[in-house]
Amino acid sequence: MGKIRIFVIDNGGQWTHREWRVLRYLGVNAHIFPNTTPLEVLLDKGVEGLVLSGGAPRIGLSESLGRCGEYLEKADIPILGICAGHQFIARFFGGKVEPAVVPEFGRIELIIDREHRIFEGVPERSVAWASHNDEVTAVPKDFDVLAHSEGCEVEAMAHRKRPIIGLQFHPEVEHTEYGMQIFKNFIGICEENR
Repeated sequence: MGKIRIFVIDNGGQWTHREWRVLRYLGVNAHIFPNTTPLEVLLDKGVEGLVLSGGAPRIGLSESLGRCGEYLEKADIPILGICAGHQFIARFFGGKVEPAVVPEFGRIELIIDREHRIFEGVPERSVAWASHNDEVTAVPKDFDVLAHSEGCEVEAMAHRKRPIIGLQFHPEVEHTEYGMQIFKNFIGICEENR
């Protein structure tokens, strides 16, 4: 079947290229596309998984992230939202995003609350790296909270029926202890969905 194809959707985040680089390093056929790319173009290129990147500060509160809503509504493939991507997923499915009481910048302790494939091989507590002013304050009804930190109740969430996962922290930066493992797990989810 060849290399799995996972595309990174660029929402203007500072670390979008790092997400792409990690996927390439792990043997994925990865490409970056602007968030204005129609879903049919991605499907024509054989997409098998999407990463919705982070974005500029406060973008999680904006109404739109290009065509990310179209991908969430119509794409029958695994989707991983990071930072602003995570916040957009929450809002798209009826959750709430608001300014964080304590914005997180830098090192946090990630505490896993619920088992999920995305955290396979990741200990219950580990160091992760965050960079956000806003956060998910109400999770959509079909989602479970997977992890939290001292300053953020929803560090990770997942849809109960569809392979859609949101991470508030940044697994693509080297300061996140098990970031590489999390990306490997997402690749596995995409392979299982083939």
